[in-house]
Amino acid sequence: MKLVYFEDKTIGEKDFTGKPPEHGEYEGCRFVGCNFSEVDLSEFIFSDCVFTGCNLSVVKLEKTAIRNCKFNECKILGVNFENCNPFGLAFSFESCNLGSASFFGRKIKGTRFRNTNLEDVDFTGCDISGAVFENCNFKGATFDNTNIEKADFRTASYYSINPEKNKIKKAKFAMPWVLGLLNEYNIEIEN
Repeated sequence: MKLVYFEDKTIGEKDFTGKPPEHGEYEGCRFVGCNFSEVDLSEFIFSDCVFTGCNLSVVKLEKTAIRNCKFNECKILGVNFENCNPFGLAFSFESCNLGSASFFGRKIKGTRFRNTNLEDVDFTGCDISGAVFENCNFKGATFDNTNIEKADFRTASYYSINPEKNKIKKAKFAMPWVLGLLNEYNIEIEN
């Protein structure tokens, strides 16, 4: 299927739930206040795009290319980023709700998550080394065989990470949430 090419286009306040956007390659485009909820975006290409105030909950991303895209103030619940095209996969999230999303097995080194809800997110088998998690909530998030080396969790909260099952060398943590590294040991800690 041939892709239609769009460049530097701004698309605002569109509801794509009934009629999805045209299947294509979007480069340098801005999506503002758009509703993509449950839309099939499989095999689309998004490069250097910005999504602001969009609802992308439960979108289908089978072989979708997301390259250097920014998500600001977006609702992205239950999205399986693990299905994205891994080539050039790069994005950042600011003030987003990524609850119940999955990054299973993805290499997303150096990704920036700022003021973002990451409740129940699956980072199993993921390489998030060097990532920055500024003011992020990890309640119920899964870290198993995850590379978090040199990642910055200093202002993150509610994480529970087993140091024996994850690579954590030179990761940055701060009190009091660093105690989340001890949850697996079922010990009691007092001030």
